Amino acid sequence: MNTIFTPNKNHLQTKEQIGYVTRQQATEDDYRRIGFMSGLEVHQQLDTKEKLFCHCPCGVFHKNGAYDAEIIRHMRPAMSELGGYDGTALMEFKTRKNIIYRINNETACTYEIDDTPPFRINQEALGIALRISLLCKLNIVGEVHITRKQYLDGSIPTGFQRTAILGVNGQIQLSNKKVNLIQLSIEEDSCREISDVGHERYYKTDRLGTPLIETVTAPELNTPDELREAAEYIRFLNRSTGLVRTGMGAGREDVNVSCKGGSRVEIKGVAHNKWIPELSHNEAFRQWALLNIRKLLIERIQKEDWSIHTLELDYHDYNFTYSPLIECKEKEHQIIAVNLPEFKGLLSHFTQPNQNFADEIAQRLKVIACIEHPNLVHSEQEEELLSKEDFGKMLAKLGSNSNDAQLIIWGAKEDIPTAIETIKERCKMVFDGVPNETRKSLPDGTTIFERVLPGADRMYPDTDSAPIPLSDEYINNLGKDLPNDICERINQMNEWGVPKDSHHFILSKDLYPIIKEIADRFQFDPKSTAIFFGHTYKNIIGKYSIHPEFNYRKLVGLFKFIHDQELHPNITRYLFPILYQNPSMDFASMLISLKFKKRSLAELIAPIDFLEEKFKDLHPSENSENASHWIMGQLHRQAIGNIELRELRINIDKRLN
Repeated sequence: MNTIFTPNKNHLQTKEQIGYVTRQQATEDDYRRIGFMSGLEVHQQLDTKEKLFCHCPCGVFHKNGAYDAEIIRHMRPAMSELGGYDGTALMEFKTRKNIIYRINNETACTYEIDDTPPFRINQEALGIALRISLLCKLNIVGEVHITRKQYLDGSIPTGFQRTAILGVNGQIQLSNKKVNLIQLSIEEDSCREISDVGHERYYKTDRLGTPLIETVTAPELNTPDELREAAEYIRFLNRSTGLVRTGMGAGREDVNVSCKGGSRVEIKGVAHNKWIPELSHNEAFRQWALLNIRKLLIERIQKEDWSIHTLELDYHDYNFTYSPLIECKEKEHQIIAVNLPEFKGLLSHFTQPNQNFADEIAQRLKVIACIEHPNLVHSEQEEELLSKEDFGKMLAKLGSNSNDAQLIIWGAKEDIPTAIETIKERCKMVFDGVPNETRKSLPDGTTIFERVLPGADRMYPDTDSAPIPLSDEYINNLGKDLPNDICERINQMNEWGVPKDSHHFILSKDLYPIIKEIADRFQFDPKSTAIFFGHTYKNIIGKYSIHPEFNYRKLVGLFKFIHDQELHPNITRYLFPILYQNPSMDFASMLISLKFKKRSLAELIAPIDFLEEKFKDLHPSENSENASHWIMGQLHRQAIGNIELRELRINIDKRLN
């Protein structure tokens, strides 16, 4: 007896069929089962005054409408010396995009648009990148060779990025394993995308050319949590130099993920490390789902026997009620029905949370054919967007069989051939498994198609730039006074007994050297000092606006003042908000603003007897423990900066008992 096919039921069944579990439920056995494998490309902007190959300023950003000129460019692929075309170039050519760059005179020059050869590489940036390479225990190259890496999505006006490998074969130490680093490169950053709608993509060039390093790990990270730990480690390592930019967009990761039998898929430009576990988890299971779709399809038909059938639908023959289809008549758009032989049950097959295989097709239609969402309806949607009568009429004209699936797409006449070719191409890919591609991350932990993964032969020598020899003396000088390893900092904090929930904030803000200096110079307890920075400082900066003149050396000065005045460091939590907002104010004035008065222990505990009697008058039925709390509340503010509050409480309890 045949069961009635319902898309939602099929979606849930296929989700169960591939053994999908949420990341919260997943175990190491789940990742071993699907052969989870991943690596990172960590990008980090360097804190330099000028760009990498010209003298334009870095770190100056403009609003989208602040520009002095626009330049329009188009992608035209050229045959390589080997007689082939790059897949990404062909894809971008199909889009017929107008790539529009908005240029501000303050932050761009003729170099950015390839009208001027590159200047000599920024020596400040090169020195910073080499110091970080040494921290990564990489083998430094003897000579820097600048190459061109094809960038075919339009984010660099020249169509290529100048880049150079500085070190190879390094490693980092995670909590449970060592991870090899393949290389570290220095390169120029790309443009910032403003919008990408239809056939027009807008960029602004203020970020273009900013010095950037790329640290590449080996594909040795076997769980999403290992992946995040490695990303955080490299982030902390970069920040430990104090020579990199921070803030939105200054650091970002490309996450390469595959599963057993899958392919390398690159999740591009992940801005937040906390997103990495969910993204990599879902991507590995997406590939696992695509492999199941392949298995189901090749059991039904072979690739060489498979082909689509298309049919243009006439508005007058159908009673469309779905608004995008109704609007096609007014816009003079074509409506095309597509039959997919033997695809029944595959369009609603689970791929990611809230996505199915039909979304894989829709995403490519948006990117390659430039048809904005919504851009298709299909035969396995839960919601009926086409009446049964219209659907039956379409099936008859297509000559569909019961095991087929159907799509309806629409768009401008000039976009339809590309759309049909895109559907055919993506469906044919099912027979081969998982396509190599670049995907864009979404905040919910899922991804969408961005473009075809560039070919391996995308780099070639830059004939405009001479090789740069690196002497041993130069490298040795750069290697002096390097910060200690992140793993050493973590071990030291563990020895101090610093709570683990403080580690991330301390390392991300590069506060460890400040804590160490304060503890060493002024003999303050390192655990208490670290807890102040990891908890109190974190809370304070979340509440107050920072003054532009504030810096970490002001904090060292504050602790020196507390030490010299023989104050208890618990007063720091009250002085710091003042310092944070008024860094030029002298510390003595801060004490006055707090109405602080230096008192001895004897002076502090002298009022206890009086306060005890007062408490009895106010609360005659209360016990001594409540009295201790109340008296502590009366005296604790006077004790701050004078003694440890615990010591005051002990003295109160002794006096009352």
